[in-house]
Amino acid sequence: MPAAKTAVLYRMVMDKHVCPWGLRARHLLKSEGYMVDDRWLTTREATDAFKAEHDVKTTPQIFIDGRRIGGSPRPTPRCWSSSPSPP
Repeated sequence: MPAAKTAVLYRMVMDKHVCPWGLRARHLLKSEGYMVDDRWLTTREATDAFKAEHDVKTTPQIFIDGRRIGGSPRPTPRCWSSSPSPP
């Protein structure tokens, strides 16, 4: 039996804002058969710290096999290849 495909998704989920691109990313990952480890960024501070730590300007961000593959603003399955993510 093949190993389950898994992805880690970081997205903004705050009291007054749920990022629509994060919802789209989660939906697309699930529709492609991924088990999603859905990690919420629940404050502006947490979001800013995540972006600084990973040197990215936007969320959501998707990681597969420990590699950041991107995800914003319009995540699509074709970007989920094993090629390295751009700087």
